[in-house]
Amino acid sequence: MSSEIEGQMKAAEQEWIEGWKLGPQRLRWSKIPLQVGDKAPDSELPDSDGQVVKLSSYWQDRPALILFWRHYGCGCGIGRAGMLNNEYDAYVEAGANVFVIGQGEPERAAAYAKKYELPDIPILCDPEFKTYEEYGLVEGKPSQILFDAPEEFLDRNLEAGMKLAEERRMLKRPLVDNSWLLPGEFVVDREGVVRLAYRYNYCEDFPDYRVLTAAIREAKMEVP
Repeated sequence: MSSEIEGQMKAAEQEWIEGWKLGPQRLRWSKIPLQVGDKAPDSELPDSDGQVVKLSSYWQDRPALILFWRHYGCGCGIGRAGMLNNEYDAYVEAGANVFVIGQGEPERAAAYAKKYELPDIPILCDPEFKTYEEYGLVEGKPSQILFDAPEEFLDRNLEAGMKLAEERRMLKRPLVDNSWLLPGEFVVDREGVVRLAYRYNYCEDFPDYRVLTAAIREAKMEVP
């Protein structure tokens, strides 16, 4: 691990600790969230190579499937990575460009993609959660994130949280970033219009790939 990534990891672990102490803060929408028929926000974000790109560059020639990831130490993210490997060809065959938006910096994003053998797709970096918020993704309560954990996790017991963090560090899968942030998946057509907005209700609330591929095909049909 490079010294740069090591420094980023330490800062990200500290962010997780502070978030554990504080608890989720953004549980409600402050306005009507992005929904089907709305124009998709066209943010500019760095990719895992550090190049700044506009989201719209991925839906110019064909519909886009945007996968907003949870934090890079999350077991749910590892599960989604495995599913993505199995489903990726189906998304492409349906007609989509696929890309990921994650919380980590470019160096950590690249390392994560390599470690979990993600398909060769763009990974954009949003450590300040700007695009997560633009797409209406909120934080979840402990019961949504840690629903299968012991009682002490539901009330964010500090000692239990620190023990969990140490255990995960020993497994080389440290807890990092904002652990309360819920993910989501969106299909956007070539006009930049949202055709599917799927927001997770809990950590492992994975969408059925058939719903995603159907939305992709629909998006492809609706724009001449």
